[in-house]
Order: sequence, then C-alpha cells, then structure tokens
Amino acid sequence: MPWKAISLMSLRKEFITLVEAGVVTFSELCRRFGISRKTGYKWKRRYHKEGEAGLADRSRRPHRIARHISASRERDIVTLRRSRHWGARKIRKRLQVLGDGAVPAASTITEVLHRRGLIDPAAPEGRKPWRRFERSHPNELWQADFKAPVQTLRGVIQPLTTLDDHSRYSLCVRALANQQTETVQEAFTVIFRLYGLPNAIVLDNGSPWGGQERRPFSTLSVWLIRLGIQVIHSRPRHPQTLGKDERFHRSLEHELLSRHQWRDACHLQEAFDRWREQYNFERPHDALDLEVPASRYRPSLRSFPEPLPPIEYAEGTQVRKVQDDGTIFFRGREFKVSKAFHGYPVGVQPTWTDGVFEVKFCHQRIALINLTPNQ
Repeated sequence: MPWKAISLMSLRKEFITLVEAGVVTFSELCRRFGISRKTGYKWKRRYHKEGEAGLADRSRRPHRIARHISASRERDIVTLRRSRHWGARKIRKRLQVLGDGAVPAASTITEVLHRRGLIDPAAPEGRKPWRRFERSHPNELWQADFKAPVQTLRGVIQPLTTLDDHSRYSLCVRALANQQTETVQEAFTVIFRLYGLPNAIVLDNGSPWGGQERRPFSTLSVWLIRLGIQVIHSRPRHPQTLGKDERFHRSLEHELLSRHQWRDACHLQEAFDRWREQYNFERPHDALDLEVPASRYRPSLRSFPEPLPPIEYAEGTQVRKVQDDGTIFFRGREFKVSKAFHGYPVGVQPTWTDGVFEVKFCHQRIALINLTPNQ
C-alpha cells in the first residue's frame, strides 16, 4: 500500500490514528502502509508536536541560502580563468591573497566557470598522485630538463627548465637555440650566480646530461661535479624520477605554449619571463597547500665559484689519471670509467667489502672496481 501523492494527507492521518489505537505493532503498521520505520516515526513525532498541520509536506528550500556573488566578483573569476587558466581552488586562493571583498567557495567558482562555458564538460578529471616526495629544504635538490622543442616563425627553440624540489620554485625557463654543452653551461652559470649552488641536481640520461656509455656522464655533468654538486641521473625509461619538472612542463604547455604562436626566441623568452613570475609569485600550488612557490624558496648559501676549485683527494687515496679511452690502471689491471673524465685525476678508495674499491671524481663516486676472483 505505497503512499500516493493524491491521498498523502489522508493516509498519514489514518496511519497516525491506527498507531494511536495501539492494536497492531508499529513495525507491522509501517509494513502495511509501505513506509520505513524511520518515516513512520517522523510523522508520529510531527503529529504530536504540531497536530494535523505537522502531517503536511514542508518546503525543501534550504534553511540557509548562499548569497549570490556580485557581477564584479564574477568578472574577477572570469578574468583569472581566461588569463591564467587556473582551476577553482587556485582562483579562490588568488582572490583571497588580493583581499578585495568576500571570496566565494570553490564550488561556487566552479559553478560560475560552468555557467560561463569556461569548463569543458567532457574533459576528464585529473588523476591525483599516489604520494608526493620532496626534499625538506630549498636547494637540497634541483630538477632540470629540456621541454619538447617549440616551433617559432624563425626556427625551433629548446626550452630549458630548472625547478627546486622542495618549493617548486622555477629557477629557470630559458629559450635556448640548442642543447649543446656550451649553451647549457652558460645558462646554468647565470642561474648559479643568481641563486647559488644546489647540493644535488637530478638530470635525465640524454644529451647533454649523460653520454651513451654504460656510465652516464658527460662534459656538462663533469663540470657540475667540479662545482661540488652531486649529479643524479634518472632511471632509464622512468620519467617520474623528474616528476615535478615533468608536471611543470605540462603547466607550461597548458597555460602558455599551446595558446599562442611565437615569432622568435626573444618573443618566446618575454612570454617565459612573464609566466615564470606568475608561477612563482601568484599561482597557488596544490602541493604547497595552495601557497605560492616563492613563499617556500630561499637562495642557496653556497656561492658560485668563478674559478673552478682544484681537484683534491683525501690522504691515502690512490690517484689515477683517466686515459683518452676512459680507462684507468689499478693493481696491474685496466678498468673502464668514462670518456667524460679523460685527462682528469680520479681517486680510488677501498670500500667495506674486501676486494671492492670505489672510484671517485672529486666528491662523487663514478665507478666500482671489483678485484675478487672471477670478477
């Protein structure tokens, strides 16, 4: 006996009358009238409190209705969306920072974006990372890589990006003419002079970061090691090792590169500089609890040494010179190191394992020597 809209009031009154009679159990009456015990108790409670008037349907209008946002605030939201291409949470955070009046909830901003046709309803939702890893202080680790080449009206440009792992601060977005060692070294020199040296830097295995040999070192990585920087190469075919820089590249592509045509390198660099300033000082970052990268970054205390420091090794280290073919001689045998170090002295030191020695260039281990039998 389900309750139909045409006789709701009469059914409810009849239900209450039978309940008050106390002949049939409450549960059985609910079953017969086709309602749940929760609904039955609701009508009984309202009847005892308000009489028959309590059995009438009530308005479903919310008790509290959010205020409509003003036209000027909606214009602010639309302007930020069109100029920055951010989502609702970032837009809300930016409006809070600007501090000009009340800021609507992120859900309200999303509704505005939908209403104004600024969100593609068919666009898939972004996947959240399983877990974020980051260094505990600025300049403990930088990530550097080249983004995919950008075609301009006057040729192809190679964008070099460098990111601080802890703060996500963009240290560099440079429109370079090529990926040659001299070009990249000059760009890094500018960064190091401005921000100081990181403790470590993670790079991929391609040119100019690594060679094609089994040990991934290049002329550029040798220079970085001589500066006292620990060089870390990403795992082959594992781009997630450079995950923060890869994510930075996606933001750069979505918010800037895919939306314009570029005349030349100067035109592109001007756009890079403006976008980088927004990224560091205005764009709220999800991984930073919607703070901006500049709020967490500090320059390094390690200044860039204009003359390269001398190569020195601890007392007791056996020093060998790397030959032109990338080999050294030790204990009457020849061992492969890397051609990148040819002409440089390297240090050979014993490890905790008998018969196994590590080969170090400055502070960094670059190879292992195993003198145990059958090796």
